[in-house]
Amino acid sequence: MEDNNMEGVRKELQHLRETITCHDILYYVNNAPVISDREYDLLFRRLLELEKEHPEFVTSDSPSQRIGAGPIESFSVVEHRVPMLSLANAFDDSEIMAFDERVRKRVNKTDLEYVAELKIDGLAVSLTYQDGLFIRGATRGDGSKGEDITANLRTVRNIPLRIDDLSAPPLLEVRGEAYMSRKEFKRINEERSAGSEPLFANPRNAAAGSVRQLDSRIVSKRKLAVFIYGIDTPLEGVTSHFGSLAVLGRWGFPLNEHTEICADITDVIRFCSKWKEKRDTLDYDIDGIVIKVNSLLLQKELGSISRSPRWAIAFKLPSTEVTTVVKDITISVGRTGALTPVAILEPHEIDGSIVSRATLHNEDEIRRKEIMIGDTVWVHKAGQVIPEVISVVKEKRTGDERPFEMPSHCPSCGGDIFRSPDEAVARCINVSCPAQVKERIRHYCSRKAMDIEGFGESIVEQVVDRGLVKDISDLYRLKADDLISLERMGRTLAEKLLDNIEKSRGRDLARFIYGLGIRHVGEHIAEVLVTGVKSIEMMKGFSVDELTGIPEIGPEIAMQVAQFFSEKENLELLEKLRLLGVYREQEADDGTDEKAHPLSGRTFLFTGTLSSMTRNEAEERVKSLGGRIVSSVSGKLSCLISGESPGSKLGKARSLGITVLNEGEFLDMLKEKAAEQ
Repeated sequence: MEDNNMEGVRKELQHLRETITCHDILYYVNNAPVISDREYDLLFRRLLELEKEHPEFVTSDSPSQRIGAGPIESFSVVEHRVPMLSLANAFDDSEIMAFDERVRKRVNKTDLEYVAELKIDGLAVSLTYQDGLFIRGATRGDGSKGEDITANLRTVRNIPLRIDDLSAPPLLEVRGEAYMSRKEFKRINEERSAGSEPLFANPRNAAAGSVRQLDSRIVSKRKLAVFIYGIDTPLEGVTSHFGSLAVLGRWGFPLNEHTEICADITDVIRFCSKWKEKRDTLDYDIDGIVIKVNSLLLQKELGSISRSPRWAIAFKLPSTEVTTVVKDITISVGRTGALTPVAILEPHEIDGSIVSRATLHNEDEIRRKEIMIGDTVWVHKAGQVIPEVISVVKEKRTGDERPFEMPSHCPSCGGDIFRSPDEAVARCINVSCPAQVKERIRHYCSRKAMDIEGFGESIVEQVVDRGLVKDISDLYRLKADDLISLERMGRTLAEKLLDNIEKSRGRDLARFIYGLGIRHVGEHIAEVLVTGVKSIEMMKGFSVDELTGIPEIGPEIAMQVAQFFSEKENLELLEKLRLLGVYREQEADDGTDEKAHPLSGRTFLFTGTLSSMTRNEAEERVKSLGGRIVSSVSGKLSCLISGESPGSKLGKARSLGITVLNEGEFLDMLKEKAAEQ
């Protein structure tokens, strides 16, 4: 019986080693993981537990005996002076406390000072400097040997190529994490989508794929960055880890601003709790918190085991990307009649909320990603808000999956569906479709449009289904008795809703135009239209050519606007709204307010990063002085404001002879113009 039990243990260990090795290759070499970090961590923990219980079964090729995966053959091999160890993991507060207890017991101290750092979800790298010059960059590889990626890392803007401080040692190797911001990740995936290239699953895989490019010219086009988190050997005269970081910061290395000294383990847990809630405020992904004993003397005393140091641990945050199953695909009808496929998912928690639905965008996107009903898929929250299917885990297909087919008629009204040859979206062409009416009303009532508070999904559903509201003008004819008849509606709430409707009369014309839901007309374009066309009456008479004469209004937007203001149903709706006093026309600009608005008639565009204020704050300052913000460089641009690390807009502006101001000159201009008001 005992022999059978031991044979079972041996077989389970063999299976775990083979499974983990397979996932190592998929994750580190192919950049194509098929399981979440959490699932991988549980597999690795089980392997370590079994090997601890049965050391006689430990083999030299076990994943526990090496760190990560070996370097790929396309790069030369670099041997690290000091091994780049990985970290043991903790998944909850009790495991952090247990780590603290182990450390205190080993060094015989009652309390310890720690350093807590954000664990950047990127690719670990080492940077070597000789006599102050950057001579080599490498991946972690298997911990002892990595891949030489010097040429690629030279393209990363925030890596210093020279250390001018004479106190730096002749030979220096620092360790850090190469990563890609969420904004850059989105940009690159949009480019890849337009070129029908496979999308990166997440910023971490995008960074890893970029760093391993054989052509450094490609890497230079992707805005990677690095955070430095340590050094291979202690610096002379420095006694703490935090002190080491301070020195590296003085030498010009990029450090993460959120690193903190924690007086004890209670402070550490408080830090972890804070970043569980705040992780989505960052423009880069983190997958945990690294906790390190601050004293370098104690770090040396604690030492390391074969895979990780005893003086550090990684608290793993819940994954922001999960695998789940597509149970069905349904259709959502939007305010413009667009039919959007929606995946009905096996419910799963993502970023603290249960997700059971995710957008699939359109039929072409389903075909491109090869999504089938019954598939296991990767899901995340696009922009940390909207659930979206990233890709299919084809390895988990059973053969029972079935393809999705777009319906031939609108699922809401049964009307005909039309798809233009130059669009990816199919649309219901019935303007009276109840689903479209509901979405148009929701949009009109939204905060950035007419801001009619209280008209959420439930209220809108009821007033449309009961025939109380057939278009947005009917909102202004509602009576208290109409609303009281709705579910869970009392007189007090009904009167408050009516008061909110009344407050929406006379909102800015730009908000009204945005609220009309014209295709391609967002908040900014609505403001542009109001600047170029002063009234609704004027818009009714503008042709496509006249509209395209307005800066930033292209042919497609112009066509949609002209079409909207020429259709009989829309003109009738606008007349009803005018008679109800819902919108007010923009006051004509007769030039008498030039002193009050000293930047009136001038257009501005920003590129790069400002140090004294955010981009939004700078744009608001310009608008308050009468200036207008545009989104691209053209001959009609008045002035380009160039901050740190400007993009291609700077070169284009200079080639067109457009005025360019640096941040200091911009601030001087604001001060001067403000004085004129």
